[in-house]
Amino acid sequence: MKQILNASNLSGLSSVRHAFFTREWGNAGFSGQENEVDAHVARDAMAAHLGVAGDNLLSAYQVHSPNVVIVDDVWVAGDRPRADALVTAKKGIALGILTADCVPILFAGNGVIGAAHAGWRGAVGGVIENTLDAMERLGAVRAGIYAAIGPCIWQASYEVGAEFPASFLTENADNARFFTPSFKSGHYQFDLPGYVVAKLRGLGVASVAGSPADTCAEPERFFSHRYSTLRNEKRGGNIMSAIVLI
Repeated sequence: MKQILNASNLSGLSSVRHAFFTREWGNAGFSGQENEVDAHVARDAMAAHLGVAGDNLLSAYQVHSPNVVIVDDVWVAGDRPRADALVTAKKGIALGILTADCVPILFAGNGVIGAAHAGWRGAVGGVIENTLDAMERLGAVRAGIYAAIGPCIWQASYEVGAEFPASFLTENADNARFFTPSFKSGHYQFDLPGYVVAKLRGLGVASVAGSPADTCAEPERFFSHRYSTLRNEKRGGNIMSAIVLI
């Protein structure tokens, strides 16, 4: 059986199904015409696991933005909106996020679900806040929302340059705690999932489950852009994280 990961807080909710899929399920990203058939095959298998038709597993054209789309109906892959988070109150529509090191976040509460792609730009730029706001517009209550982070790059694997911390420190000087000196002079190791967990807790959600695995440290289980780049490999791909109301 193909491996998936689940969050304990979302697993306790009878109203949703969710999964953090591993690379064993295939590359779910439409990274080029040559991968389109394989991506559809992978997505169909993921959708079946979630109990929905293949066309009902939706993802956006992700652009590292704070943009959120409220989903009322399915769309075809070619009509994907340019956004980095999706929310819905419709049963049977699965919301998916594609990542290869960035943080996938799945949300559920009060009959509303959400899925957000939080790379560092989106995380500091407002995608998390905007996702929660959109869920509230559909009837969710902030204190009743459960959030879970999927596999992503961890601090030990995430070296950044000297200029990188500036936007985080501008947001809040306390964000310095998510940076530690790297072995390379003038560089830092950044704790992106730690930053996301802290932001979610500060925004008042009911429960937050942290990341279960470091994508860069386990390339046999996950696609990792950082891992591939450091080794000059061209074997890119994206894992899928998804959630559906039942």
